[in-house]
Amino acid sequence: MPEEIIRHALDITGDVCPMTWVKTKLELEDLDAGDLLEVLLCEGESLENVTRSAAEEGHEVLVREVRNPPVWRLVIRRGVNA
Repeated sequence: MPEEIIRHALDITGDVCPMTWVKTKLELEDLDAGDLLEVLLCEGESLENVTRSAAEEGHEVLVREVRNPPVWRLVIRRGVNA
């Protein structure tokens, strides 16, 4: 991933599904197309659902990495037509 500035961050490590996707989706809706959102969340259902739902909505998951288990970091680029 080229060096891009991430100006938006969301920590949903204390939330569970379906609120993890709801909060992520609301945050993405406030961004401009192409903006990056860093999301911290827990492994398991939350990680799988947010990753899948973001892609289904037309966003691009650029980074999916474990930080300190069970916390994961996603970097999502807001889609143009999302």
